[in-house]
Formats: sequence, C-alpha cells, structure tokens
Amino acid sequence: MNLEKMLMDSVENNTPNSIKEDKIFNYNDKNSFTFKLTKELVEKLNLKSWFAGYKKEAMVSTAGIRGPQNILYPHDTRFPINTIGITLATLAKALVLKEKYPNQNLVKLVGCEVRYNSKTYLDIIARIQAALGIRTLTPTNRQTIPIWLASFLAFKLDLVGAEYITSSHGISVKNATKDLNNQGSQFLPNESVEFVNKIEEILSIVDEKGFYEINFSSSDNELIDEKAMEKLNNGIDLYCEYLQSGVANKKNIEAIKSFKNKIVIDSVGGCAYNSLSKILEKLNIDDNFVWLNKEEDPFFHSIGKDIKNNSFYDWSLDVTVLAKDKDGKEYFPVVKSLDYGEKLKSYPINTVVLITDPDHDRLNIVQIVSSSKKEAIKKAGVDFVELDNERILCVFSANQSFLMIMDFWNESLEKNASSKYFMIKTTASSKSWDEWAKSKNIEIINTPVGFKEIAGAVKKIEAQYEKNTENITIYDVFNKKVELGSNPRMIFGGEESGGMIIGAIEPIKSLNGRIALAMREKSATEAIIVASALISSINTTLVEHLQKIYDENNIISRYDTRVDIAYYNESEPDIDKLKEAKVLGEAKRTQNDIFYLALAMAKLDNKVTLENIKEILSTTFSQLDFSKLNDVLFVGDGTYLDFEDKFVEIRPSGTDAKTKAYAGGFDKELLINFADTLGNYSGELNETYTKYIEKEYVESCKENSFKVYDKFSTKDEDKREFKIPNYVF
Repeated sequence: MNLEKMLMDSVENNTPNSIKEDKIFNYNDKNSFTFKLTKELVEKLNLKSWFAGYKKEAMVSTAGIRGPQNILYPHDTRFPINTIGITLATLAKALVLKEKYPNQNLVKLVGCEVRYNSKTYLDIIARIQAALGIRTLTPTNRQTIPIWLASFLAFKLDLVGAEYITSSHGISVKNATKDLNNQGSQFLPNESVEFVNKIEEILSIVDEKGFYEINFSSSDNELIDEKAMEKLNNGIDLYCEYLQSGVANKKNIEAIKSFKNKIVIDSVGGCAYNSLSKILEKLNIDDNFVWLNKEEDPFFHSIGKDIKNNSFYDWSLDVTVLAKDKDGKEYFPVVKSLDYGEKLKSYPINTVVLITDPDHDRLNIVQIVSSSKKEAIKKAGVDFVELDNERILCVFSANQSFLMIMDFWNESLEKNASSKYFMIKTTASSKSWDEWAKSKNIEIINTPVGFKEIAGAVKKIEAQYEKNTENITIYDVFNKKVELGSNPRMIFGGEESGGMIIGAIEPIKSLNGRIALAMREKSATEAIIVASALISSINTTLVEHLQKIYDENNIISRYDTRVDIAYYNESEPDIDKLKEAKVLGEAKRTQNDIFYLALAMAKLDNKVTLENIKEILSTTFSQLDFSKLNDVLFVGDGTYLDFEDKFVEIRPSGTDAKTKAYAGGFDKELLINFADTLGNYSGELNETYTKYIEKEYVESCKENSFKVYDKFSTKDEDKREFKIPNYVF
C-alpha cells in the first residue's frame, strides 16, 4: 500500500472546498505585493483562537513552536502551523529587531530541511524581512541545510539571528520554526515573549484600525542574499575549520581512514547528505562511508509510517520509541520500518550504522553483532532486534552511545593543566554520565530538558570567562553550586534524546571577535565524526566496549528507560477531531504533571516533609517501594524523584499532549515498572494527598513553578551586549 498516498488522500478528503479555493493571499506570487490583514479576515480565519494556542506553545516549547500543518493547503489556519501564522510571527520578530537595533544594518539567516511546505515558509520569511530592510542570507538556490549549520553561522558571522524551519524528528505532517538569537541559541521563553507580545499588538491594531498592511518583497529582492552564502560555500568551509580544531583532528581522521570496514550513514529524510557528504569529502574520508536514504523526501522514505486500526499512523523518527504488538510484546516500530534485516543483509558482522534525522542534529547508533554475543548484550542493558539466526542488531540509546563518545573524547584529549573540565547534561539523561564524570574528576552541570538550556548554561560560564573571573561559578537546576576556576573547558554537552556537542579545545571566535566555549546547537555531523573515530579505534564490539567503561569507572546506574505516553493520535487527518483529542490529551497530561509537581513545589515551600511525600506516594502506588526516596525536586520542566539507587523524572512534553517518564539505575525491570506506573498515572488526588496539600495550592503550583524556573534561568544570566558589526562577507 502507498502510505504517502493514503496520507495525502486523507488530507484532501478532510479539507473543505472553501479552504482549497481561498489562499487568503497568493504566497506563490513571486512579485512584491501587500497583504491587507483586515478585521473581517481575523474573524473569518479565527486568528485570535490560533494566536491563543501559538502563545501557549511559545511559553513552554523546548524546541521551537511546533504543530501539525495542512501539508496540501498550508494556508489552512485551522492548523497551528500555516502561512498566515508564519507571516504574523515573522513580521513580529522583524519589528522587535528593528526596535532593538534602530537604523542599523540587520542581517539574519533563514534555512530549512525537507519537510512539506518548508520552502514556502522560507520564502515568506525572507520576503517579509527584506521588505522591512533586513538582509536575509539563504543557502544557494534555497537548498536545505542542517539546523546546526544555521546556528553555527549565526554565531560565526555575528548575525542578529537566524530562523530554521523544522520539526526535528517529529511526524511528517508537523512543522515549526526554530528561532535562533545572535548567539545561534534557540530562544528561551523570555525571548519568545517579546515577539508574541508584538503579534498581540498587531492584532490589536487590526481591531482598532480595521486593518494592518504587511509588505512582501519580490522573491528575487537583492536583500535576499544567496550570493554571500555561495561565497561562503554555504558555511561548509568555516564549519570544517571548526571541526579540524576539535573532533576532526589528525589523529581521529587517520583512525577513520585506516578503518577496514565501511561505516553506514542513514540520512533519514535526506537533509544530512547535502552538507555532510561535502564535509566528509573535504576531510578526505568520504570513501570510508556508505549511505542509505540520501535522497530528500518529506515523507522520510516511509520510515516510521504504519497502519494502525485501519488508519494511517506515524510513529515519528525517534529510533528509540518502543511499542507493543497485538500480543503485548515490545518492539521498535521505527527500527522495524528501517528494514535493516533486508538492507544490511550483505554487510559484515560488526557493521555500524549512524542514523540521523531530518534536520541532522540527532544521532542514533546501531550495530550488527553475532548472535553469540546475546548474553553480553543483555548484561550491558542494550536493546536489540534479532535480524536472523546469526545476526543481532544492537540498538544503543543515546545515553549509552554518548557515554562511549564522551569517554573516548576525554581519553584522547591532551588536557591543559590550568583548566578545569566540565560537562553539561539534562536531568533526564543517564545518571551513568554523572557517575562517569565523578570518576574522571570532571564537574557536572545539570539543566532542564532542551538544548537551549545547555546553551544557556554555556553562555553563563562564558560571560564570566570574558570578565576574567577568578573563580567562575554556576548553579545547576538542582541548585548545586559548581566551581570552575578561571580557565574552564567543556568536555561534552548532551541530552538523552540524541543531541550532543563537544566543547572547544580553545575558545571559538566569531568573525567579529566574540568567543564561545562550545557551539549552541547539537550537531549530528560533529557526533558522527567523533563516533566514527571511536568505532575505528576499538577492536571489540560497541557492546563490549560499553561494558568495559561501566566496569572501569565503577558505574552503578547502568540502565535507563523512557516511557512515552501519547494521549491521542497525532496523525488524525480530521483537524476538528485532532484538536478535540489534543485538548482532552493535554488535560490528562497536565493532571499527571500537576500530581508530581505540587509535591516538589510543596516541599520547596516547606509545606510538606519528605516523609509526608513518601506517605502520599506509598498510598497512591502501594505496589512500589519509596523507602529509598531522598528528594523530590522541580527541575525546570518536570519533577525529579531522587532515590538512593535510581532516579525517576516525570515531565509533560513541551510540544504536545504527551507525558515522558524517565528512569535510571541498576535494576532495569524495576526502572521500567516505576516509569510505566508513574508515567501512566491519572493524577487523581487521594485522601492522603489532600490531607497534606490543599487543592488550592495544587491548582496554583504550575503558575508558581514558572516563577521558580524564571529565577533559575535568569540567575547569573549572560548579559553580554551584542553589537552589529560592519559585515565583510
């Protein structure tokens, strides 16, 4: 069955003729024009309702303001992502910049990956900015680039910011804009507030005046600048220089060159190939790799796609997603759709596949190993799929892959004796990373989930570094004070969902002289280079190498699990049903979240003791043991239960009606039980709960948690002033 046709037909059948026939404005018109947003249009398109949802998403989103779109009719404002919404958001962001930097030469970059309508949105963004006098760099011929390259260039070229169109590894019908500031970092909520307030102001003007005129330049306006990017080879040369000063050093490149087996790169969606193939060629190691799925495809080569209950279903592109078949047996639906049993049939035992996603920022690693290694695989806690009687496909979690990568990089790095080394991780990432760092005398900084939080921590450190602070300090999200001396260096930054960066050996400099201790966005290219060097430098399987790291560093928390609870079908083609299901799902997600959040907040406010919380949890979950619970903490976007022998974190998705339950420790079955039970709980408050915490407090805890997060986020924040340079490119 043609699954893409099935999806397209469902979208076509569920789009009313009135929407099909009325684009509102002709976004395919390449000439300059003015779009008049009238009060009647605002009412007709229900834009105030759209804006309410957009504003809510902007305040909590961990990775851009994401949502489904009508992939055939992108002007459909019934969906969160649409041409009108992109128009208003772009206009608002541009106006904020012009107010912040009046009468200055503003330069931004806009890029995209392979998703449906991405180039339409790119064109809209570039033309609105050009009409307002903002020079907008776009890749040559508007071709795709990865998110990390947009971020890197925003910093390296000292741009006022960048915008990137992606929904990461989300389902095919989703899209989003990731807003990047002048550092190349994703917007934090306080930055999003500025342009969200400006959208509200524009809608108010429409209410008062009756209309608002939005100008579009022509598509070939001279301020839409492809020539600068062509001159810069789309940033490839600058990025290769950066890599060669770090992970692509001579030793690592020689190791990769001398490796006898081919390493496979699976470019899911195809975006990675366009940039990464050129980088590998420039580094003279392209012959050491073979490719899967290098053609660009917004349907992602049918990967992650399925039929469920006789309807089209999208599992997303998260390789680590677990599901249960009709017999209740767990399996990896995305791995199954990769069809490696067939595609890798001719590849030898021990072949490694490096899998990246459509915006090319995440890395997953799998390896074909002999079936004789099954017991070693189980002992190491690595998930696997049996390809045939002789071959097993090991599916490493990012927690496992990145532990091997950080260990390899640390061992190979010639350290500066005057530097303290640190790493940054999200709370949901493996506790084995903390234990490893402790064994290596590396300082560890924990942040809330989201790579912008990792970038935020790096910038807080840099702000002190630039002032020549004698003893740089930072407080992590556990309120732990971390002291870094005067000349710190970052070893690693990463998150359990597959994103990582390696810190710079020497501070990175922008063209105008700004410095960075690490880049601001996760990069699968950087990860692929260092992972390839690791693979080329060991003479065992990755499973055996992982076990060796556990043993040598006395790591107790060797196992991790994550349970994703989706409260509705994101692939539902009927937008009205989708919205209704999402609202109901969000209510369930919120009730689950509030149950744990109120416990953490009440303890923070000294309303309850740890013993009170143990009593509440033991009464609610009588089948689980809470006697070893040490603390319950709010960690910026979720609740962290710290035990003597494990951790459990429950957090609501920042982008959808989902709950994510993480656990890490030494007993995998126990971890799964805790994560599954706590993650799936309804959130109902029992008598023991209300005996200690009144319902009024529970109802207000979410709002109060935002204040706690804001206090954490702004403490010692980076207040370095950005000055618009005289651009020379």
